[in-house]
Amino acid sequence: MTSAPFTLAYWCVLAAAMLPIVCAGIAKYGVLGTAPENGGFDNHQPRAWLARQTDWRARANAAQANSFEAIPFFFAAVVIAHQLQASQAWLDLLALAFVVLRLGYIAMYVANLASARTVVWALAFLVNIGIFFTGFR
Repeated sequence: MTSAPFTLAYWCVLAAAMLPIVCAGIAKYGVLGTAPENGGFDNHQPRAWLARQTDWRARANAAQANSFEAIPFFFAAVVIAHQLQASQAWLDLLALAFVVLRLGYIAMYVANLASARTVVWALAFLVNIGIFFTGFR
């Protein structure tokens, strides 16, 4: 039995899986040590606490939700491209571009740059479609 290499695209799958956690950390930044009655994070009711947030914390939470939404298509596209024996160089490049674009998307969401965020979201979606078809012959 031979083992398959752990490609850069697979590392990007791991990185994409971590992005929602990064967003949650941004939303909770600076309030983890503060008591809930003083506005700090309430680990007993984390979703209710996040739902009450405004401004950049609310946007970080929304970016978290969108990151979870983007994961299935990205994961499937990478796996399908590997199964179709896509060019590994192209697959790695596109997977890395997807993760970098998603990081930019999160930054723009938190910074409230709505129009730029939408453009970056669309680019990441198009890159994901590109990943899906890299193995198409």
